[in-house]
Amino acid sequence: MFSFIELKKPDIMEQQQIVIKVHPEDNVIVALQDLKPGALIDPDGQTVVLPAAVAQKHKFVQRDMLAGEEIRMYGVVVGKTNRDLPVGTVITTENVSHQTTRIQERNPRLNWVKPDVSKWMDKTFLGYKRKDGAVGTANYWLVFPMVFCENEHIGILKEAISHALGASGNYKYIRYAEQLLHNISTGQHEDILLSEDDFIQSESSNPFPNVDGVRFLTHSMGCGGTREDAVALCGLLAGYLTNGNVAGATILSLGCQNAQYEILREEIAKRNPDFDKPIYYFDQQTLGSRDKLIGEAIKATFEGLTIANQCNREEAPLSKLIIGQECGGSDGFSGISANPAIGYVSDMIIALGGTAILSEFPELCGVEQELCDRCVNDEIAQRFIHLMNRYELSAIQVGSSMDMNPSPGNIKDGLITDAMKSAGAAKKGGNSPVTDVLDYPEPVTKTGLNLLCTPGNDVESTTALAGSGANIILFSTGLGTPTGNPVVPVIKVSSNSALAQKMADIIDVDAGPIIDGKAEIKDIAEQLLDQIIEIASGKKQTKAMINQQYDFIPWKRGVSL
Repeated sequence: MFSFIELKKPDIMEQQQIVIKVHPEDNVIVALQDLKPGALIDPDGQTVVLPAAVAQKHKFVQRDMLAGEEIRMYGVVVGKTNRDLPVGTVITTENVSHQTTRIQERNPRLNWVKPDVSKWMDKTFLGYKRKDGAVGTANYWLVFPMVFCENEHIGILKEAISHALGASGNYKYIRYAEQLLHNISTGQHEDILLSEDDFIQSESSNPFPNVDGVRFLTHSMGCGGTREDAVALCGLLAGYLTNGNVAGATILSLGCQNAQYEILREEIAKRNPDFDKPIYYFDQQTLGSRDKLIGEAIKATFEGLTIANQCNREEAPLSKLIIGQECGGSDGFSGISANPAIGYVSDMIIALGGTAILSEFPELCGVEQELCDRCVNDEIAQRFIHLMNRYELSAIQVGSSMDMNPSPGNIKDGLITDAMKSAGAAKKGGNSPVTDVLDYPEPVTKTGLNLLCTPGNDVESTTALAGSGANIILFSTGLGTPTGNPVVPVIKVSSNSALAQKMADIIDVDAGPIIDGKAEIKDIAEQLLDQIIEIASGKKQTKAMINQQYDFIPWKRGVSL
């Protein structure tokens, strides 16, 4: 729990939690609420005079600091001062710049204190068991193109199949627009509320009750880039097909593109040599007419849904959970509430024999030493450093660098440097040993904590997590983001209660009580694990699922040729 301190000036206030020093070695303090100029007692018992106001989520220096000194937070270097800073000065992008500590010799740190998971040892979830041993938290049929030329046809299939299945989609918005247009065209000025019951459409009976839906993917790749891009795309799509949440797929191809079906089959075989899910493949240049392509694809999809519907939910141990970890729209509280809560859940899942995947390599910049020390052997640690160095070099080659990761929204809400953002983002990985390091779009093959090389881009990274095998994704946010995934439930965890209230339609779990001093990290983590079990069992939908937020963006690494 955080330290309780007392604001001394300008008003004597009741003792309350208003600042936190995250780690004993830190030399900056985080404001948990807006602070006025004046004196306060910091968590170490020292009197600090604030020369100016400090906004909630921002940091101020605990002592006088000279230009060139290291700024430390979370116990690691997250920046350096650009000029002398008197005690109490708020750190900004003007007076502090990005700085990290160079990697030293690896000092293995594999002994970790496992959380008490006795309460969950005998618990199960209701999942879809696949022949390869994977267990899905959902049962989806996929429809996707090998190349962007087929995106229009995917749209036609989506409209036709969704309508035939009686899916309401965004019907309330359609009805709202129709009613609004009618009123305007007839000169009526009556206000229409989007939440009116009149806009609700009853669902038709579902002919495939054991199928959670048909997901239609589109993308901008498959041809025109490098051959490496085409192989990576096929690897990602193979990852989706072999994901436990997917029952089968309908695939459209133009025919002449770089991303050939043979490559996809090779990538599938790498992941599962005994792959037996139904796949229906249609090549437009072979079939000829558009009508034949669309007609055959619709017929095959319904045949596939009939097969997928034969799968039922069964009890499965929590060790079959594969938790993807993501953050987006981060703020100054993310690293001290939502991310540590996700990290605690990660440790709980791993203690139960399950798997976690920590992604976003640009947001691990500055914590490489800790993660190397947690790798189970030197080979895995070396691969992590190799992938990090390669990523940074690629950024430099296009005139950028890792330190350009924080967005304007991140900075506005207290994440001043990439190293500061990274140190907080890494908290999603908990404290367990790192059992493997994966390059995009490699699949998870080992239980425990895996590091996956992805961009910091929310959707590209979330897309990659599903492609590597995640069957649940935990997504922290401090500013709010609607990101979801077509085949994997995405659970949104807010870093603060104000966001959870303001954007209640996208937030699933509120970690704000940690900031308010009303809950421990452990409390929120246990609440989150209970939610995971309900969602993995199909008993509850995430807000992203309810909102039909099915984001899919493959990572394009190479140049376009």
